[in-house]
Amino acid sequence: MFRNLLPHLKNKYVIAILAFVVWMMFFDRNNFINQIRLVNTLKGLDEQKEFYQREIRKDSAELHRLKTDTTSLEKFAREKYLMKKENEDIYLIIDKEK
Repeated sequence: MFRNLLPHLKNKYVIAILAFVVWMMFFDRNNFINQIRLVNTLKGLDEQKEFYQREIRKDSAELHRLKTDTTSLEKFAREKYLMKKENEDIYLIIDKEK
């Protein structure tokens, strides 16, 4: 089998094509390994983009709800910023495990 390939490997065009392929696969700036790494990075960035878009939609809905509903705004202020009404006491229960 190797004897059948030997005359073809002596051809200058075959040698040039093989050298070009080896160069592009391993030594070039945009080599095969780097392309795989870039594709994996792109997939990760697309996942992050989807995550942040979902979070933006969720937060936008929450913001709209807070702007339109005063009871939800009051509840948010009481829970998040520990605000209280006059003549009202607040008791915080802190979990030591967290």
